[in-house]
Amino acid sequence: MVRKTLLDTHIYFKDDGFQNINQYLTDKKPSVIFVLVDQNTHEHCLPVFLQKIDTDIRIEIIEIEAGEVYKTIDTCTGVWSAISELGGDRNSLLINLGGGVVTDLGGFVACTFKRGIPFIQVPTTLLSMVDASIGGKNGVDLDALKNQVGLIQQPNMIVIDPVFLKTLPYNELRSGFAEMLKHGLIYDSNYWKTLTNLKEISSKVLSAFIEPSVQIKQAVVSEDPTEQGLRKILNFGHTLGHAIESYFLTHKTKKTLLHGEAIAIGMILEAWLSHKICGLPEKYFNEIANYFSGLYEAITFENEDIIAVIGLLKHDKKNSHGAVLFVLLENIGQPIIDIQVDNKLIINAFNKYNLLQKN
Repeated sequence: MVRKTLLDTHIYFKDDGFQNINQYLTDKKPSVIFVLVDQNTHEHCLPVFLQKIDTDIRIEIIEIEAGEVYKTIDTCTGVWSAISELGGDRNSLLINLGGGVVTDLGGFVACTFKRGIPFIQVPTTLLSMVDASIGGKNGVDLDALKNQVGLIQQPNMIVIDPVFLKTLPYNELRSGFAEMLKHGLIYDSNYWKTLTNLKEISSKVLSAFIEPSVQIKQAVVSEDPTEQGLRKILNFGHTLGHAIESYFLTHKTKKTLLHGEAIAIGMILEAWLSHKICGLPEKYFNEIANYFSGLYEAITFENEDIIAVIGLLKHDKKNSHGAVLFVLLENIGQPIIDIQVDNKLIINAFNKYNLLQKN
């Protein structure tokens, strides 16, 4: 219903999006339409999607397995082969219907198949609607290291329809909500206050806040599409959060964390670092820590866990010349980029987190 422009990408909401997909198909006449799904979106989202598509062009469905563990080059190889075997050419179109794994991986597949074919992102999770599908980052993990291989290229179109949120369990909604909360912390203190005052976390309630979050990310990315400066602020909570997510993904005895669950921990840790290094007032650290601790499941980090997570920081994409660089907060809505942090302080941050979870 509302049309936004992100560089050369149009972002459409609700039925307006599907009308524009259909118009795109009429105007561009792709040779084949490939729809990339995972097991979950194949079952729950594809029927709704196909009902809204009006075209005589051949549609081929390609399914990948669901989960971050399958966001790999091996999966890409399977998708590239499937597109090739099904007659894909440079005039084909790839529509990625899914969460962050599908949109990240599908975008990478499209950008690299025959040196690039058009692609459209149709995010189906809250996380992908407000974060993963916006901004043109496409890529895959390297072993368990997040997003180590990829490129930045905008899709031809993004279509966001909250109807798909009805298929999500609560923990997936809560995972996406973490990124919305981050938008408030790095950009708009009033938005943070509004979100933290919500009475419930549901698809109906959160649908009203998708567009404001998209606008925040859009504003940041439009000014700095290749992450040379301002766009780095979107990584608040992600330096430690990604390392935690990677660690839990590969540990044999630990429960895998959803992206937003790991980032929520990262934001508590990095808010404490912000207090110690950048002068974030203690009352705001307590506000951030108490809210996230009340909403997300407590995790206990043993010393060996902390050391392992710190060891993974060397792979963070924001690093420069061997230095691990953080985004920290001077105040809510006032981030500072490229901050180096001593490992002793990081250990103290984990100890503070553990103490908070016991109280």
